[in-house]
Amino acid sequence: MFGDLFEEDFSFISNNHCGKGKKSKPRDSEPPAPRDFTNLSGIKNQGGTCYLNSLLQTLLFTPEFREALFCLGPEELGTLDDSSKPDAKVRIIPLQLQRLFAQLLLLDQQAASTTDLTESFGWNSHEEMRQHDVQELNRILFSALETSLVGTSGHDLINRLYHGIVVNQIVCKECKNISERQEDFLDLTVAVKGVAGLEEALWNMYVEEEYFENENLYRCGACDKLVEASKSAKLRKLPPFLTISLLRFNFDFEKCERYKETSCYTFPIQINLRPFCEQTEMDDSEYMYELFSVIIHKGGCYGGHYHVYIRDVDELGNWQLQEEEDRLIEDKALRDTENAKEIENPLAVLKGILSEEESKQIPVDQLGQKLLERKGVSWNKKYRKQYGALRKYLQNHPHIFQFSPDENKVGLKEKHKLPFKSDSQGQDLRSPPQKNGVQRNSEKNPPRLRDSSAGCHWFDLNDSKVQPIKEEDIEKQFQGKESAYMLFYRKSKLKRPPEARGNPRYQIPEHLLNEMNAANTELQKKRAECDSANNGIDLHLHLSSCYKFHNGALHPSLTWKESVVDLTIDRRKTLGHLRQSVFQMLESWEGDMILSIAKPLPAGLHLYQILDGDKLTLDGIGLADGADVFVWNGKEVGGTKVMTGPDHEPVVVNVLRLAEHNEGGKGQHFTESQHVFSCSTKLHDLRRALAPSGGIILKNGSGPDKEVKNWEVFLEEDMKETVKSVGLTDGCSVLILDSHDQSFVHVSSGNLTAFTYDISWLQVKNFCRTEDEEKHVKITATIETVMSDIKMKAIRELQLEEELANDSCLRPVSGNGKLLSPVPEDYTVKEAELKMGSLLGLCHGKAPTSTQLFLYFIVGSNQNTSPEMEIVVEETASVKECLNLMLEKSGLSGDNWHLRRIDWCYEAGEALSQENATLKELNVCSGDTLVITEGKLPPKGFLKIHIWWFKSSSHMKHGENAPDQVNGMTWKLDALQVSPAAGELDSPECMPTDMDLCYAGSIEIAGEASLEDLKMQAMTLPCCQEQIVPLPSFLRAWTVDSKRPGKLLRNNKQQLNDYKLGARVEICIEPLQKEEHLGPHELLLRVQMGIPGERDYYDSTDLVWDISKECTTWALRQRVASHYCLPVDKIEIAKYFPEKFEWLPISSWTQQISKRKRKKKQESLWSAPYHLKDGDIIGVKNLLLDDSKDFSTVRDDIGKEKQKKLALGKKKSRQAERLQDHVFSEEKLNIKHRKPEVALSINVGVFR
Repeated sequence: MFGDLFEEDFSFISNNHCGKGKKSKPRDSEPPAPRDFTNLSGIKNQGGTCYLNSLLQTLLFTPEFREALFCLGPEELGTLDDSSKPDAKVRIIPLQLQRLFAQLLLLDQQAASTTDLTESFGWNSHEEMRQHDVQELNRILFSALETSLVGTSGHDLINRLYHGIVVNQIVCKECKNISERQEDFLDLTVAVKGVAGLEEALWNMYVEEEYFENENLYRCGACDKLVEASKSAKLRKLPPFLTISLLRFNFDFEKCERYKETSCYTFPIQINLRPFCEQTEMDDSEYMYELFSVIIHKGGCYGGHYHVYIRDVDELGNWQLQEEEDRLIEDKALRDTENAKEIENPLAVLKGILSEEESKQIPVDQLGQKLLERKGVSWNKKYRKQYGALRKYLQNHPHIFQFSPDENKVGLKEKHKLPFKSDSQGQDLRSPPQKNGVQRNSEKNPPRLRDSSAGCHWFDLNDSKVQPIKEEDIEKQFQGKESAYMLFYRKSKLKRPPEARGNPRYQIPEHLLNEMNAANTELQKKRAECDSANNGIDLHLHLSSCYKFHNGALHPSLTWKESVVDLTIDRRKTLGHLRQSVFQMLESWEGDMILSIAKPLPAGLHLYQILDGDKLTLDGIGLADGADVFVWNGKEVGGTKVMTGPDHEPVVVNVLRLAEHNEGGKGQHFTESQHVFSCSTKLHDLRRALAPSGGIILKNGSGPDKEVKNWEVFLEEDMKETVKSVGLTDGCSVLILDSHDQSFVHVSSGNLTAFTYDISWLQVKNFCRTEDEEKHVKITATIETVMSDIKMKAIRELQLEEELANDSCLRPVSGNGKLLSPVPEDYTVKEAELKMGSLLGLCHGKAPTSTQLFLYFIVGSNQNTSPEMEIVVEETASVKECLNLMLEKSGLSGDNWHLRRIDWCYEAGEALSQENATLKELNVCSGDTLVITEGKLPPKGFLKIHIWWFKSSSHMKHGENAPDQVNGMTWKLDALQVSPAAGELDSPECMPTDMDLCYAGSIEIAGEASLEDLKMQAMTLPCCQEQIVPLPSFLRAWTVDSKRPGKLLRNNKQQLNDYKLGARVEICIEPLQKEEHLGPHELLLRVQMGIPGERDYYDSTDLVWDISKECTTWALRQRVASHYCLPVDKIEIAKYFPEKFEWLPISSWTQQISKRKRKKKQESLWSAPYHLKDGDIIGVKNLLLDDSKDFSTVRDDIGKEKQKKLALGKKKSRQAERLQDHVFSEEKLNIKHRKPEVALSINVGVFR
């Protein structure tokens, strides 16, 4: 549109000039945020793992559990580096748990990731997005840890810390005999409904007795009769850590729905369990427990969120509430008021900060940050007004401060370093006692706050967020939708050693300390790099000596490389630093240097405000990343004075003029030209420039890309306005009308008849074939032009007979050349949904009216053999009437036909079974394609079934054409190898001949008939009557699935409706040598033994396998070995996948294990990856004669090669189709369904 204005290379201009800000950087490249003031680390939520995060934080803040886990070294657990080795015995789950705990304790990051840990669980991304129950996870995780630690010194870790015993007793009232039963527990589940609190629930469970009396008596084993008795339960053994699960989720049997119990349920901070124990004579300290963790659930029974309140037993975090922070700020403000007259010297403060640094020098920016943390106020607010910028102040004291060569870092000279201060214990206050140099951001965090209530600090750990809370806040979780769900108590007598208090490195293994030390070093390095990258901005300096001013804007006179210089500078530096840097880069510059903000516009480069204030930072003056700065003398460029500022912005205006005239004087073609005006130009000056001989100027008020009917006329009183005030911006169009064009404008109203941009053209091609060659013409039209007018214009342009108008219509032509449905003649271009420039075909035949349907139809489902025909019918016509019209047009007769819709893959689909229903009632629309299919539809309740005879490939050599034999009997099937009758219902004529299926015909049978009736009726087919079959039990029936035998139909007495076969089912019948009655738990397999030394197999045989007890690898190997009378360990077996030409070996694991363990550990062959089913081919290798484990044959190699060629051909075909498509759009509809509940599991290796 803008002519030659953009022939110049403006690639040097920043492409983000439209908005300020940094360049976007991927989030993954940024290091994680450091810890906040609490000095505790949260855990990232992977999408739905808040339940896992809450439990892991509880285990972390159980010091005894954490330290017992850390005591297990690599010699027992192995190392993560060895996990990829096939024979290595690596206990990945405890190793990843150790590593996660070390990160949470030592790594300076706001939140740790559990990705490695969940991968060790065997979870995928879907599992991490699912919500699960934390009580369920607690039991499963403990079970996984017990299994992982078998054979190590930590094998009893869970039992040692969490195991307790409950004893249930029944006492006979007559003989006083006591019957008791012990139950182990790792957590106690207590009721919530109808109970006021935890102590009442425990009282009901372990103090109240249940009595057997009246009609509810107990049979005593000693008395051998029904007697009165009492039943009670007691806690026999208490664990060091007591976990209590609250039953907040119940089921309402009246409403048949789950609900959450949100009533008030209290629990104490300290609890005495003596009343609930069997033995009560011990000291009170054995029964006292203290609450240290509360897992909270917020939400309902179908979803929600977990977080946890935790007591910091070892005082690892900094506990400081908001009100205490406010009090400290008030105290500081009071001290500042008292000392207002004494202006503090910043020299001592800076020297103190630098003296505490281990490194000799630190970045200047980091020094400013430390000053902010120490004083609570930045340098700029407290000292800048009196002492100037921080860097300048440091440079003014060279005898005290020493800069690095690049002046980015600063340190103290040796003689000015201050001695370290020590606390009352003589320890260095710079950092806490360290081991292996692991330091956790100690210089950044405020000093630890301690009070008399040591160890009573509580924190709310909510995924990545950690904040301190008061002990009283726990009471808020007694009731409501956000309430306590799990309680964790620890024995009060468990005391922590003094060296563990406030020491996160306590008992952490050496190798983890080294790993965390290296990780912290890397984090610090990345943060420094990120800080530099985040504060660095790229500026594009445009040099005035390389520019010239013309056409209202600046344009480069040389190449862009010579006109622009790129400069990277820290945004925190001042404008003076920028000016100095530019002077250093441009050594040849003479005279004054003015820096102005520049902005690339469609007309060229334009200058705005001058940058002034050398002491201001670049960030403070709003200089953004990628900004364009023009370097000049502030007056002229190339001897031409340059006007700057927004009032002089150049605007590119698109000027339209009427070039030609057609009938009625309506414009058809326009000439376009671009002109540049200053936005302060008066309209009368613009008119003088564009229409010196007089005329009218019109503006498109809706913009260039919108509706273009709203043309506004500039009246005489508007001529005093400026280009900017009337809303003319870059790309706006103005129309210049000379005197002879002004008749089309109603000046008083400012309206313009529609003849401008909405005038375009449609292409019409002659398909009437009245001449030797097809011609096409362009017809001028608007979106409101009626199709009948376009047809008449086309007839005249094509010089056809006027009479053709009564027997012709216009039909759109698709991209592949197909003629689409005719367009009703009373439609406009807009109503017909035609795009300007599209191709229409002028064809014989009348266009359908608004009450008629234009339909395509074919005979049979094969479009290659049956041409597509067209018909126009009334939408009120019935299906039967429509069928008769189509039969008449296609030259067919008879009543043995029916109609079907065509499906998405252009095959015959749903049948139009309601013959008397109208096309409109069945939602048949114009442009639909119907299929005339031979055969009557079966009556209601009947099935039409195609019957195939099956020569089982299990009785052939794999890869060869075996003789015609079934169960060892050779017989002739030549007579059965016939094609289905012409036009049969969906007759599968294209069934491959190498699938051993011979088409026999079709039958109609009631859905209530039995499978036996189906077999008997199939034997009555004409081509099958020669075969002798004694009974239906000598026949097998299979469904045909993907042109192969699919599901085996059992039970001859079962009704066909029970099989849910569907309306278009195909059945193949397999003759047998003997009767067969397969039970529901018997699996039919085809087994074939490999020929030693050859890539081939002997004839296959049927193997019936009883799977009522188990369907495992071990059981199948035993059955196959028994079938061939071979030892189990001397065979190899594999399942064949014919659609892929692949064999999948079935594991040769032969270790003898108990039936109970085998059932627990081994997975069923019904599941992935084998999906064993009836008719599967099982290859067998005899290792006594053949040690080759390659099950494939030559036929498999050939089949795979054909598949590759077919896939390559499809890929090329798809690519060719994409090239042919001119417009490709795809809308994806994201419908979020509620996912079914899935059981939680953790996969653990075997370490026994």
